[in-house]
Amino acid sequence: MQPRGFAKAERVVCPHVGLAPAARFGTVQRRKPGPARMASQSRDIVIVGGSIVGCATAYYLAQAGAIAGRRIAIVEKDPTYATCSTARSAGGLRQQFSTPENIAMSQVTLALIRDLKDRFGPEADVAFREQGYLILASADGAEVIAASVETQRRHGADILLLDRDELAARFPWLDLAGVACGSFGQSGEGWIDPVSLMTLFRTAARGAGVELIHDAVVGLEKSGDAVESVALASGTRLAAGTVVNAAGPAAGEVAALAGVRLPVEPRKRYVYVIDCRDAPEELRRGPLTVDPTGVWFRPEGRLFITGISPEERDEPPAIDLDAIDYSLFEEEVWPRLAARVPLFESIKVVNAWAGFYDYNTLDQNAIIGPHPEVRNFYFANGFSGHGLQQAAAAGRAVSELILHGRFCTIDLTRFGYARIAEGRPLRELNVI
Repeated sequence: MQPRGFAKAERVVCPHVGLAPAARFGTVQRRKPGPARMASQSRDIVIVGGSIVGCATAYYLAQAGAIAGRRIAIVEKDPTYATCSTARSAGGLRQQFSTPENIAMSQVTLALIRDLKDRFGPEADVAFREQGYLILASADGAEVIAASVETQRRHGADILLLDRDELAARFPWLDLAGVACGSFGQSGEGWIDPVSLMTLFRTAARGAGVELIHDAVVGLEKSGDAVESVALASGTRLAAGTVVNAAGPAAGEVAALAGVRLPVEPRKRYVYVIDCRDAPEELRRGPLTVDPTGVWFRPEGRLFITGISPEERDEPPAIDLDAIDYSLFEEEVWPRLAARVPLFESIKVVNAWAGFYDYNTLDQNAIIGPHPEVRNFYFANGFSGHGLQQAAAAGRAVSELILHGRFCTIDLTRFGYARIAEGRPLRELNVI
């Protein structure tokens, strides 16, 4: 039986950024400017992509003193950031991963948030809602989730493994049919305002002297084993000592400009905003909940947001962010929501938006570090929906590699390009 009370929103608006323009990506265009119109300049470090990963990289380079005597530039096409993945993120922050590096990377962001005002000033705020993540498992998934919780706790995460009785006591609004257990983050998990964190990084980087260039990258010109220059749509040619690919969903296209294969592509994801007037306060104060079927939901003020990552065969075309597929909600999301939370049988869709994952098709884990054969070309790509919560750690890691030639804090060697070249996946089991 279908849940009752469905009403489609008449207007599709992203709550973070308003109506989005039709532009697909913010960093890459395919046309090449002719040599006659090229104006040459130079920068020591060019970061391709000015969303949260690019801004975090610039911020940590500046914090480490790289700006002294160096010219650092971020190239970003869209100064409004309206279509960037950060602005369209659900804002989640979790430590519930199966890969230790992913846990550690989220902990960097958590520490940053705890220290936000000391680092960025007394007015800094990212609206952190520390309401936790609750990941439910069926009997088939119970062993995996138990092993993940053991890993998480061993690495300092405050995660509990709850049986059915404990779940019923803590979350009485759940229908536990088919649920064997669940993992719950008691602290250090929740969600933030993505744009606020991106803006803090960008403002601090620019204040330290990082240049923000509003332009599109159309070419990466190589000389020997290095990228020699970055060609822009405006006709400018930037001679570059180091180039960082932080282009989000367009990262595969940017890498291809340098003749490098990178298995990162845009994957379109929908977020639906629903109103459940009968929801009690305990549900409105609840965690971001992930059902064994893959549907997730969380509170958003007096409303809720929800979504699902489709099966590979059902991936929607990665175009036109303004086009929202309501049939996915009606056929896949809502029936599973209502089965898990009976209060969601009577709801109204009041809004929806779409955004792109920068999806690593090999293993859905980040690719961080230099290319083994193009010595000055660095990756910070393929976060597959984890970019917001991993941007700080990724930006810091890339800055360490550029300045010191090694990881100085978290060892992210396993996230390097070598596994891409070898076709050797590093699987993350807790992908949402």
